[in-house]
Amino acid sequence: MRCAVYTRKSTEEGLEMEFNSLDAQREACEAYIASQRAEGWLLVPDRYDDGGFSGGTLERPALKRLLTDIEAGRVDVVVVYKIDRLSRSLMDFSRLVEVFDRQNVTFVSITQSFNTTTSMGRLTLNVLLSFAQFEREVIGERIRDKFAASRRKGMWMGGWAPLGYEVKDRKLVVNERDAKLVRSVFQRFLKTGSATILARQLIQEGVRNKYGKLIDKGILYKLLNNPVYIGEAVHKGTSFPGEHSAIIDRKVWDKVQAQFQLNPRKRSGTARSQTPSLLKGLIFGPTGAAMSPSHTRKNGRLYRYYVSQTVLKQAASDCPIGRVPAAEIEKIVIDQVRRLLRSPEVIVQTWRSARKAWKALTETEVRTALIEFDQLWTELFPDEQTRIIQLLVERIDVGTGGVDIRLRIGGITSLVGEMIGNGTTQQDAA
Repeated sequence: MRCAVYTRKSTEEGLEMEFNSLDAQREACEAYIASQRAEGWLLVPDRYDDGGFSGGTLERPALKRLLTDIEAGRVDVVVVYKIDRLSRSLMDFSRLVEVFDRQNVTFVSITQSFNTTTSMGRLTLNVLLSFAQFEREVIGERIRDKFAASRRKGMWMGGWAPLGYEVKDRKLVVNERDAKLVRSVFQRFLKTGSATILARQLIQEGVRNKYGKLIDKGILYKLLNNPVYIGEAVHKGTSFPGEHSAIIDRKVWDKVQAQFQLNPRKRSGTARSQTPSLLKGLIFGPTGAAMSPSHTRKNGRLYRYYVSQTVLKQAASDCPIGRVPAAEIEKIVIDQVRRLLRSPEVIVQTWRSARKAWKALTETEVRTALIEFDQLWTELFPDEQTRIIQLLVERIDVGTGGVDIRLRIGGITSLVGEMIGNGTTQQDAA
């Protein structure tokens, strides 16, 4: 009878000791197997030890190896110190028993004597498991209640310390050097009004958090929305006064949150009015003259146009298309650029151009980056959209027969470099 000993401990505390809980369980099980040597019991050499894994789940590496060996017919008896070492879930244990029965494997708990082959033995097993599951749930409730009570008192309950703080004696303590960086980030965001622009600036400057990661948009958003910086402790969406000192003044915090709460259309309109027109310097009329951005107001509404320099300097009759509505032509250009970036021809050309700088770059990576950019576009601030159009488009010619758009392959290559190098994704978009 080939016997496999399975041991488990819920936490990693004490596992570094020379003789830990897992060793104690195994020693007791090995002694029991030795006492059954006359019955033909033999210990298999493989160890099945799960340290730091809960009994409420079957997702445990050693347990998975044990089940694999059982299915392969390499184990006849599973020996544990107590039933709850194998599982604390009645449903999970029923699944394990099904596997044992299917492979004719006997299950033995050396401190709880019963026989699973009889109806009384199964009843005893179910009763013991019910208490084990009940105990696990009560422990969980106790821990959650203690955690919630501690958070209500403003205590730090572990985890990664935010940038600007260090953990000393289980409390958050301000790190003045990092706190200065945090204050600078908040002030710079208020000046730029764009997390996209600020994140790009921080990456270019090589600014990193305390764990060595570049502060990209994902990290930046978490930083700007973390109430720890105003001295609060949050539990399940509710804030409580924290024991730690604040790094950010409440007025600065409120301004930053107000910036985030702006209506997207209003925010876009404000940013648009502060940035150059999307196609400025790129668009030309039928005569070859540049078309300049212009606007007029009527009944309180703003109407934007691109007007040919020929019209401005000479007369409207000298140019077949004197002006075009800005919103319409910008939409045409944006839609066409996004469509072209997804085309196989542009993807291949961009890949070939990018390989000169990044030899290991694959065509799939280029395609993925450009598709992600297409998904990202609508989330960008207007000034960032303007920068990218200026980067991608070389020239736009408006004629009586339509609109011709000439792209910059080098610009697309630079965009791909930004996407891959900065880890820009739709989820991180501003």
